[in-house]
Amino acid sequence: MAEEGQFFRPVRDFCQRTVVTCGPDDALVDVVRIMREKNISSVVVCDNKLPSGIMTDRDLRNKVVASGVDPSAIAVRAIMNSPLAVIGENDLLYEALYQMSRQKIHRLAVVDGKGKLSGIITDSDIIRLQSHSPHQLVLDIERARDLGELKDVFSRIQSLVLHLSGSGTSPRNMVRMIAHLNDQILLRLIALLTEDRFADLPQRFAVVVLGSEGRGEQTLLTDQDNAIVYGDELAAEEIARIEEFSQVLIDSLVAIGIPPCPGGIMANNKEWRRSLGKWQEQLDRWLQAPTPSNVLSCGTFVDIRTIFGDPSFEHELKTQVYKYVQRDKLFLMRMVENTLRFAPPIGWFGKIKGEKGGDHSGMLEIKKAGIFAISEGVKALAIQAGKLKGSTHQRLEALVKDKVLSRKVAENIAESFDFLVLMRLRGQVEAVCEGRKPDNYIPLERLNMMELGRLQIALKGVEKFQEFIKGHFNLHLLR
Repeated sequence: MAEEGQFFRPVRDFCQRTVVTCGPDDALVDVVRIMREKNISSVVVCDNKLPSGIMTDRDLRNKVVASGVDPSAIAVRAIMNSPLAVIGENDLLYEALYQMSRQKIHRLAVVDGKGKLSGIITDSDIIRLQSHSPHQLVLDIERARDLGELKDVFSRIQSLVLHLSGSGTSPRNMVRMIAHLNDQILLRLIALLTEDRFADLPQRFAVVVLGSEGRGEQTLLTDQDNAIVYGDELAAEEIARIEEFSQVLIDSLVAIGIPPCPGGIMANNKEWRRSLGKWQEQLDRWLQAPTPSNVLSCGTFVDIRTIFGDPSFEHELKTQVYKYVQRDKLFLMRMVENTLRFAPPIGWFGKIKGEKGGDHSGMLEIKKAGIFAISEGVKALAIQAGKLKGSTHQRLEALVKDKVLSRKVAENIAESFDFLVLMRLRGQVEAVCEGRKPDNYIPLERLNMMELGRLQIALKGVEKFQEFIKGHFNLHLLR
């Protein structure tokens, strides 16, 4: 990952170039006064422009104050640490980190090829660099004690995506990272709520995530898709506590910076907070009457993934769907039919057609152009095969193992999907950098000839996949 690659860059790219120095024979009181005026904790000692030692505020405490020495009577030489730990400006950052860790020190003098002082690097400099590290973000999420701290980390996740956007990080890895970090945010929030206000929640309930969040395929355009499932046997007062928890949970997510779902697919909505039995009844209604609206709702729900609580509900509900579609194919046929409504906008000679008129004239809605067709088409195949677990890529792998798809076909689908997601992410990053709200629109005029060519290939890949699932599910039988 790009943040790891930073550690293989030279120290000169990260060190502080402005360094306060003194001579070994300078009066200690004079140097201490400079340290106080400049609010610094150390001074590099140089002899003929060559670094020979360092004096820190810790040396002052331990060697002067604690020992009762008169500071006006001694020079810097008496308390400085020598020889000074140094590193070359062309040495790599990880070498600096290793040296500080091994010697249990907090700073290194940076020297040029002639041994002359050119800067200083501290462990604080490296910590600031690591603020762009997913690992550091996970640690900070785990340490968060309130909504304010979680909000800060969430904003840093967005910054990390911007930081990595031009690094060559694959869209697949980027999306996985975003999903993982968002999961950690939600889990930490639930932990804070259950530790404090809701320690009495019943065992038989679960917080689940749905849709792209359930598949772990979130990008910068992230909103809430969640629900609650609880046991049929719970008493009225237990259900009331879950209802109260659900409202606080959603309000807290909004406060952190995660916007509500425009369609209301959230745990504070009673339609998305039910007992297991009521969810089973709802699933049957969706499956038995596959209207476009019911197909969309059911398609979102079957991406269900347990984030907290009893995982058995998820298993039971998915099993119900698997069993139903084995005896009645109509729902899957309608589901695939719905994906075919979003045909890739390719005109004569393979020209990509943008929006006509309006605020997005000349732009391509990348989700409708291909991402939706692939994710939903693969989902339909996964439902039929009983392999709904995981992301679109994980489902493709499972379908290859079950010989539903050949390796070559799956790779072609994955390649088209990855490029479309890359375009979506890039468009969202550009929007944020330009002060606009991120969306799914791609300005076609900004693409070069190579990018347009790759986009054409990806959209034609979507066309081929749509033809495949159309035949696989025998849509010619529909009236």
